[in-house]
Amino acid sequence: MSCIFCNIDKERIILENEGAFAVYDVFPVSQGHMLIMPKKHIKNYFEVDEHTKTQLWKLVDECKEIVDKKFNPAGYNIGINCGEAAGQTVMHLRIHLIPRYLGDIENPRGGVRGVIPNKRIY
Repeated sequence: MSCIFCNIDKERIILENEGAFAVYDVFPVSQGHMLIMPKKHIKNYFEVDEHTKTQLWKLVDECKEIVDKKFNPAGYNIGINCGEAAGQTVMHLRIHLIPRYLGDIENPRGGVRGVIPNKRIY
């Protein structure tokens, strides 16, 4: 299979459990940006089984603890891109855990609503 996440270098893995693993993003939005994804190839969040969902969200919590200790962010955005129209470029489910820091943008109001820039501020 040609999926980059199914064939990821095992040395990049920061945490893992039975059904999922986590790595630092190669193109981070901020310091500590992590990707949490299933070990099996699943295209998007709406195709994942309940057991794997549980494994994914457990890792999100564990990754947050690591990032808190290592980088001390002031907040987080958590996001999942599902489909090309939503910006998904590799069709392997992953959850973005994006640490946020005071002053990283002028006005963070609207958070994830910023995926459509003119809808972010309301």
